[in-house]
Amino acid sequence: MEITGLLLLVVVAQSFAMPLSSLEETDKWLLAEKYLRRFYNLRAGLQGTKTHRSSDAMQAKIREMQSFFNLQVTGSLDANTLELMSMARCGVPDVGEYNHFPRHLKWQNTNVTFRIVNYTPDLKKADVDRAIRNAFNIWADVTPLTFKKLPEGKADIMIAFGTKEHGDFNPFDGPDGLLAHAYPPGRDIGGDTHFDEDEHWSKDSDAYNLFLVATHEFGHALGLSHSTDPGALMYPVYSYSQGYPLSEDDITGIQALYGPNPRHRKVKPKPDAPNKCDPMLSFDAVTELRGETIIFKDRFYWRLHPQFAEPEQTLIKSTWPSLPNKVDAAYEYPEKDMVFIFSGIRMWALNGYNLVEGYPKYIHKLGLPKTVRTVDAAVYIPDTGKTLLFSEEHYWSYDEKTNTMDSGFPRSIEMDFPGMAEEVDAAVYQYGYLHFFHEHTQFEYSYSARKVIQIVRTNSFLNC
Repeated sequence: MEITGLLLLVVVAQSFAMPLSSLEETDKWLLAEKYLRRFYNLRAGLQGTKTHRSSDAMQAKIREMQSFFNLQVTGSLDANTLELMSMARCGVPDVGEYNHFPRHLKWQNTNVTFRIVNYTPDLKKADVDRAIRNAFNIWADVTPLTFKKLPEGKADIMIAFGTKEHGDFNPFDGPDGLLAHAYPPGRDIGGDTHFDEDEHWSKDSDAYNLFLVATHEFGHALGLSHSTDPGALMYPVYSYSQGYPLSEDDITGIQALYGPNPRHRKVKPKPDAPNKCDPMLSFDAVTELRGETIIFKDRFYWRLHPQFAEPEQTLIKSTWPSLPNKVDAAYEYPEKDMVFIFSGIRMWALNGYNLVEGYPKYIHKLGLPKTVRTVDAAVYIPDTGKTLLFSEEHYWSYDEKTNTMDSGFPRSIEMDFPGMAEEVDAAVYQYGYLHFFHEHTQFEYSYSARKVIQIVRTNSFLNC
């Protein structure tokens, strides 16, 4: 059984501006058919004809794909579905249930050997050795498996770099696109892992990070398939991040095959992706961004687009590698086409999806007292030209035109916003109303009438 590995998306932000609207209608359906044939076993049809577009089989496969990626399940080729189909991604056919390949393919011996057949010129030999060894160590940390490097001969997992047709009748496709593939445990080609030499490999975030890609691919080589959890390493879409790469979902999957590490090595997995319809969901920050709404939570953000029925969830680092994993507050100043991001005592400025030169800066440059160590929420009010900055039970007013803090602040949130909670987790201004978020509660507040209009659950903002 052949299973290809990770086909990665380096910068999700690039897809935001993808000219999908310029595609002819027939081209869109040809793209969809090719995608569904490769990843969802759609049988060859009528090459994008109207008859094939409306077929039950086509609609069923679109629904299957939408379900896997937590999109709104419509069976129609809407903008959100088409955009996801256009992203670079993994060559492994998607599955409806996470954990491992059919028949629970696994290595029967816990002592697995590997050999690096050749090296990429993009990195020093020692850097490649280190990336490969560290990738295997990640899986060894949570299983009874040990990995031994062989200098020659046939190993369980043969690792090689190659281009186009490279000897396994599973050709690569040139720069970008398919980055690597791996085969599940077994004899001969089983476990072998190949990396596309037409890509540029790095040991940081400048290009495709070899350690992260290798760790994902070795997950396939050990028997794992893809996860539907965007926070998992085994999710089909790539993102650069630092620290321990496995989530609870990854660990659960690999231990279902091999069991836990008997040496009881303690690891701190990354949290799973937040569920938008969790009734106890809270937000870290909310901001507008060029007509869209961005909602930050843990390592992730949701993107709400007026043309998309469902929010799209992405890792922060996928779009903004230089931002921290945790965002405390954010707001847009549209007059300068800038978004300001707060984390701890530092702030970043973004022009669209690019970091503004000279940032990050300390939040105290705005005029906040040194006693303020974090901004809990921030929101720009277009009617006044002021930005409100919230910290604990107080808030400040910042004049965007003069770049100075207004006098008479801080003031009490409870006193100036009657009916509100004493603290604010996130805030955004839309259509004349302020939306304040505290824990799992959302307050819709009329700024002109100075009163709360309604109180609903936080996740209602995400169409739940």
